[in-house]
This record gives sequence, C-alpha cells and structure tokens, in this order.
Amino acid sequence: MDDASLRADMIEGLEHQIGEPIEPPVLTALQRVPRDPFVDDSPRGGVVDEDDPHSLSLATVVRLVTALDVEGDDTVLVVGAGIGYSVAMLAEIAGARRVHAVDIDRAAVAAARSNLDAAGYEAVLVDRADGADGLPAYAPYDRILLEAAVVEPPRALREQLAPGGRIVYPRGAGVQTVTAIEPSAAPDADAGDDPAPAGFETVETHGPARLQPMLVDGEQPGMERNRTRREDAERAERGRRRRHGWEQDWIDWDDHL
Repeated sequence: MDDASLRADMIEGLEHQIGEPIEPPVLTALQRVPRDPFVDDSPRGGVVDEDDPHSLSLATVVRLVTALDVEGDDTVLVVGAGIGYSVAMLAEIAGARRVHAVDIDRAAVAAARSNLDAAGYEAVLVDRADGADGLPAYAPYDRILLEAAVVEPPRALREQLAPGGRIVYPRGAGVQTVTAIEPSAAPDADAGDDPAPAGFETVETHGPARLQPMLVDGEQPGMERNRTRREDAERAERGRRRRHGWEQDWIDWDDHL
C-alpha cells in the first residue's frame, strides 16, 4: 500500500474516532506534514499520549489544532513542544516563521528542533523555557496552545494573548476537555458556570483528552517528582563526595611533612 493510501486510511480512522469530518486546514496539514521524522521519537512507533509525556495521539492533536482555529497570518505560541508534530502542523497552516514553541525539558527541545528541521520546518523557533512564563520576547500571540493539562492557563500566557486572540488547553485533571477561550466581550459580566478565568469566556470544547499536567522546573521526566525524596538523594550524594574527618587528618599531616 502506497503512502497516499496509508494517509487516506489514517484520516478516515481519525474522523471515525473524533466523530466528525476534519476541518480543511487541519486536513491539509495532516496530508502534507511528513510523519517519519516524528514517529521515530515515540516509544510505541507513533504519536501517543499517556505513556510518553512528549507525544500525543493523533486524535488529540487534531482536536487541539482544530480548536485553535489558526488562520494564515496568525502568530502562534505552543507551550509544550513535545516531539514537534503538532508544531509542524501549525507551521503548515500559519507559516513556520509565525510559529514559536517552548518546552521546559531540554531533551524535548532538542528532539523537537531536530524533527522540525528534518521535516522542513527549520524556521520554527523552539526555545527551552518554563511554559508558565510563555515567551514574552515575541508576544503578543494571536493563538496560544497548551499541550499540558491545567485548570486554567497561567496569567503570563493570558497577558501575552493579542486582542481578539484565542487560547486552547486541556482543562481539568485526569480526563480533560480540550477547551478554547477568548477574551470576554463583557469582562465585568457574571460568568455564571463558565470555568474560564476572569475576563475570558469559553467558546468551544472538544474532548475528551488525557495529557500530562504542566510541570514546574525540577519536575521534568527523569527527575524525582517528590521533592523530599529528591532533596534527600541530593544531600546523600553530596555527603558521599565530601571528605570525612580521618581523610582530612591525613591530608593535613601530609601538608606538614
């Protein structure tokens, strides 16, 4: 089976999974972005969520990118570069020079840069930064995408959104809902049951999704997430390397010979 047929089958399966036709810009990006540079970085041979914190299932990618509703002249910030596949899709829609991505994990940044270069999107800026701080140097952004679960987007990201812009994020803990919010037309009005942050309103929801929570510095994969255990281990390592009293006595004695 040739590549075109494989892609057609993949897209048909995705539409069945999400329960609706894929929007034309997202469909075009799926057809044009090469898969090979990104698939190799997923431990199970494809973009998958849950087991790999840096990669997402294709259904989740489609839901996120669809909800973002990017147009050709939009500037985009992606928080959580991952393996770079969704970043490449957005670069295909908006243009590589208009897409920026950040990730708190240095290994993820390196992988995303390499994958995007190999796929032909080397003009995308991928930087190592705490996603909660956004990327203020290039703000404001017409669209901001969080590829990490949060109850509400951090204040810094909301402040970096351009007037009339949109933020998309997986809302909640455990199983989340892909949510799109925009600045409220009446920011002082009672939001009622809308869980969007103050000054914003929910305009779309897609779901469900299951993404990793947003990390703070020191909680990257490969590091002990329990701070007490991590700090105890660090102190033990420092103590192992520190010279003990009898060792220091021998050094002092040698100095006097």
